Amino acid sequence: MWWHVACDALSAGKRLIINYDGHTRVVEVHAVGTSTAGNPVMRAWQVTSTKPGGNNDWRTFRLDKTWRFTLSDEKSEAPRAGYRRNDADIPFIRCQI
Repeated sequence: MWWHVACDALSAGKRLIINYDGHTRVVEVHAVGTSTAGNPVMRAWQVTSTKPGGNNDWRTFRLDKTWRFTLSDEKSEAPRAGYRRNDADIPFIRCQI
């Protein structure tokens, strides 16, 4: 499923390239699981985005709304400052840093 690729990126220490909301984004995965609303999600640091003003920030991405998951050759710099394990917004965690 969707979470496999995100967890693979996390365990490999690589960045992940995704298409989300019509924009290509490069992210560093920190946690993957199910949100309080029951949706598959990942908490990630967004490194770059084709969306104007969308770089360098924490984001939660719904995996079922994400297109094209590609493992990058670039090394992830995770964990980024501000990351907290056992994210309360992701009560069922499949993988995390």
